[in-house]
Amino acid sequence: MKALVTGGGGFLGKAIVKLLRARGDEVRSFSRNPHPALTEIGVEHCRGELGDAEAVKRAVEGCDIVFHVAAKAGVWGPYEEFYQANVLGTKHVIDACRQFGIKRLVYTSSPSVVFDGSDMEGVDESIPYPEHFEAFYPQTKAEAEQLVMNANDQNLATVALRPHLIWGPEDNHLVPRILERGAKGALRKLGTRECLVDTIYVDNAALAHLQAADHLDVGSAVAGKAYFLSQGEPLPIWDVVNRILDAGGLPPVTRSISPSLAYKIGSILEKVYGLLNLKGEPRMTRFVAKELSTSHWFDLSAARNDFGYQPEVTFDEGMERLREWLSAQ
Repeated sequence: MKALVTGGGGFLGKAIVKLLRARGDEVRSFSRNPHPALTEIGVEHCRGELGDAEAVKRAVEGCDIVFHVAAKAGVWGPYEEFYQANVLGTKHVIDACRQFGIKRLVYTSSPSVVFDGSDMEGVDESIPYPEHFEAFYPQTKAEAEQLVMNANDQNLATVALRPHLIWGPEDNHLVPRILERGAKGALRKLGTRECLVDTIYVDNAALAHLQAADHLDVGSAVAGKAYFLSQGEPLPIWDVVNRILDAGGLPPVTRSISPSLAYKIGSILEKVYGLLNLKGEPRMTRFVAKELSTSHWFDLSAARNDFGYQPEVTFDEGMERLREWLSAQ
């Protein structure tokens, strides 16, 4: 088949592209910048922005399936930027799928779309969207996920996947942020409660996208559904952070502050950054304070039963691969 991967040059997108190419599928990548490493493995490249409907159409035309992975991530920034990329961009992808008769659309969502600031312990996909979001990223991803779910019909089969905290070699988001702040001594544990979190190694997340795609068809068991994805082995959040720091040759986080203080600091910093229009992002936000002081782990039964998801790379094996990659940098 010929697959379009939006964000094919990104962290997860590239992992999906490599798996598709390894099994012989034709692949086209859609992103803002060229990626020579993808060209070297025979990937066709289409440049453009998700907010540009015509560019999205050019990318979708002639493909059999779309993996819509690209998004604007992050905990800070103008609403309009998140809306343009995540909501409007997803609408453009759906519209293009309809125009060119694409039958299958796999959308990369996030568990944050159902995060209401409280613990999520062993929850399944029946958990509802919250009434309020603390950040524009989960808010716009939730809007986009609903667009994708509502688009599922007798002509277009859609599925939304919610991988939680993707990490591994070549990570350009989670791991670098942890290492950068760890190197500055700027990390603090939030409270003393042991909160468990799920994560997912990047190759496992990519594999799940292909498995879901292979089971996706109009009227199939996966069509019109959302699925949580993770390693299936929740760990204490600061154990995960400290393992990443150790892989990068940095000492563990030992100092702590209370979650309530972190939330207040985040609220103040958000106001200061907003009023003064400061560049970069605050060291703490309300969303991050809630994320770091609550449990997030999920029931993976639906993904296991509906498309056979099973992590192939364990947490320990993935961490060793990350260590080797960081050492080589």
